[in-house]
Amino acid sequence: MINKVVQDDIFAILDEKLPWSSLYGKTVLVTGANGFIASYIVEVLLALKKVKVLAFVRNIEKAKTKFEHHQNNENLSFIVGDISDTIKVSDEIDYIVHAASQASPKYYGVDPVGTFKANTIGTYNCLELARIKQVKKLIFISSCEVYGIIDSTLSDIDETYTGAFDPTDVRSCYGESKRMGENMCVCYSQQYSIPVSIIRPAHTYGPGLSLDDGRSFCDFVSNVLNGEDIILNSDGTAKRKFLYISDFIRAFFTVLFKGADKEAYNVTYDTEISIKDLANLMKTLRPDKNLKVIYKSDEIKKGYLKSKSSRASFVSNKVKKLGWKPVIDEKQGFERMLKSYEYSV
Repeated sequence: MINKVVQDDIFAILDEKLPWSSLYGKTVLVTGANGFIASYIVEVLLALKKVKVLAFVRNIEKAKTKFEHHQNNENLSFIVGDISDTIKVSDEIDYIVHAASQASPKYYGVDPVGTFKANTIGTYNCLELARIKQVKKLIFISSCEVYGIIDSTLSDIDETYTGAFDPTDVRSCYGESKRMGENMCVCYSQQYSIPVSIIRPAHTYGPGLSLDDGRSFCDFVSNVLNGEDIILNSDGTAKRKFLYISDFIRAFFTVLFKGADKEAYNVTYDTEISIKDLANLMKTLRPDKNLKVIYKSDEIKKGYLKSKSSRASFVSNKVKKLGWKPVIDEKQGFERMLKSYEYSV
């Protein structure tokens, strides 16, 4: 059975005034379908009941467990493979959503090659398939990490900003490869007339996100659920924008239906919050547990490579012009995330 919080999110997403019926009878390939963002996209497409979904996954057993409630749904089919290999699909495809990627910094230090392969070779494979199948549109799920190391004094960073990376820094494997993936999309669109739109999400959270993801906000949720004091492995002064998953998915479909060709769209929440303020917010969500915030800035997780940007103030004005806006703040969003895991116990 689908998680109640996820189900409520799907209902809220489908309430968005978008031309949902234009997807009826269409086939959508979603890569990385076991992933946090991609699995939500799959759930929304299947909720429409008239859309065929080809879910591209590496781990079929994980996929069968994640989508167990759809085991008799004839609109869902699995394709098993590695996105870095040639994608073979006999079906006609109308849309491709390329979301296969190792988004957590815990992979950057231990598997940088696997990280960049999904965003470059994997993107090439998706674009080749899009060219062969002559799809109506390809959406590339990129990242705000493409802006590189950001000057903390900058505010209102929009899609015109072009940051910089240190190419000799292993951590660049993610952001630099996402940036290359974006350029590949634009080149294919230019040369082969494949409609492509790019989405750059900020830190997105919600039900289904792995609690061993490695990022601080996942650790905080795990701490609260387990009744543990909240551990900060930094001074907590870094500021980020956190976006609840249903807000992101609404933005995703807004771009799918209305996004321009060869354009990128930031998708973020409106306001920033420091990591220490988020930690303190998290402990207030379950006051009966009497949790404390503990600083252990000298502890670094094996393989985890931290961002060198202390602040990343992105804005989503471009996608807002298409009619989208975020509606769920951090308190509401993390409360929903906590409840989703509590329902699962």
